[in-house]
Amino acid sequence: MTNEIFQDSSLRGKTAFITGGSSGINLGIAEQFGQLGANVVILARSQDKIDMAVETLKSQGSEAMGISCDVRDYEGVEKALKKTQANYGDIHCVIAGAAGNFLSPIVGLSSKGFQTVIDIDLVGTFNVFRASYDYIAKPGASLIAISARQAVHPRPFQAHACAAKAGVNMFCKCLALEWGQMGVRVNAISPGPIDDTEGFKRLVPTPEHVEKMKQEIPLKSIGTKKDIANMATYLASDASSYVTGGIFNVDGGNELGSANYDFSKPFERK
Repeated sequence: MTNEIFQDSSLRGKTAFITGGSSGINLGIAEQFGQLGANVVILARSQDKIDMAVETLKSQGSEAMGISCDVRDYEGVEKALKKTQANYGDIHCVIAGAAGNFLSPIVGLSSKGFQTVIDIDLVGTFNVFRASYDYIAKPGASLIAISARQAVHPRPFQAHACAAKAGVNMFCKCLALEWGQMGVRVNAISPGPIDDTEGFKRLVPTPEHVEKMKQEIPLKSIGTKKDIANMATYLASDASSYVTGGIFNVDGGNELGSANYDFSKPFERK
């Protein structure tokens, strides 16, 4: 069902190119964009997952196409963007959502493992955005990176992801400065804990961990893929036409720090 909040959004007839779009948060964004009338092109490494995702999108009435490609392959990404433009015209929204992550202490992290996450998250974001230059609408295009809380908060066993996402945030801000004069907007979404995603399952593996996390979040709940899709829809639409260079936390207030207090009890001044 189309999200009633955005029934009058300006996505109808426009084209979105979404990497990492065969699953999780990015597929959730693709589904909402398609339901709002956008042409949706998703890119991921696995052809089987791409085929299943495109079948899902089409079953929902979306105009969709899938392309198998690794975001680390600049030429492959450029070919995918060229194919998208050939099919649908200039691209109005590009979402760099492909990511890699795993838990590892630094002493157990190989150079190859560190490089892999940097290449997928940071270099992949560069590849997707840089390669899009000749294929996006100028003015009017919206570029959106999917970042993470690790970009600004150091975490144990997450040095690789922290470094990569910090780079993503700063790259988006630099790109917003340079491409703003052409009417191209660049922003990032930093999701909090989002249920039913691979990353959530890996980083919050047990019901006890989930409950503990809920108590730390001001809104006392775990986010959904719809929450991220709503922010992406806003940033892709004309409603955010004067918004660029921002990093938008969609995390229930998790960025603010722990809210694990019992506010039902009065505070006593000592």
